[in-house]
Amino acid sequence: MNLSRFGVSIEENLLADFDRLIERKGYANRSEAIRALIRNLLLDTRVEEDPHAEVIGTLTLVYDHHAGDLSSRLTELQHRFHEAVVSTLHVHFDERNCLEVLVVRGRNAEVRQISDSLIGTRGVHHGRLIIGSGLGATAGPSGHRHHHRHEKT
Repeated sequence: MNLSRFGVSIEENLLADFDRLIERKGYANRSEAIRALIRNLLLDTRVEEDPHAEVIGTLTLVYDHHAGDLSSRLTELQHRFHEAVVSTLHVHFDERNCLEVLVVRGRNAEVRQISDSLIGTRGVHHGRLIIGSGLGATAGPSGHRHHHRHEKT
């Protein structure tokens, strides 16, 4: 791997904050942290710019399950997009609020449409979509988008 060196001008307080972050996150040095930031930014930009890219990610929602028929509306939306909603995790946050994490997979535009629909549902306090990566490969004969052996039992 060929490496290039370059200089960066940065305010002292911003560098101090960055150094604390590097230590907290466990990066070996500034170069490792900067490489990770660049990789993430490039991935995010590539995925954002291609509505047809195959993506996988998580959608996190926090909502008040006592708010009218919110729980059933969220479930209905998830069923409407059942091909893209791979799995869900439901956690009772406190007496009123729930945390729901959905694993979503599919075309970028569809995954973002699902996310926008769920996050925009009245009663959802907070929502965030995190795209893990572009998949690149199509589903194989096993139905998975990655390749490995499936033993028959």
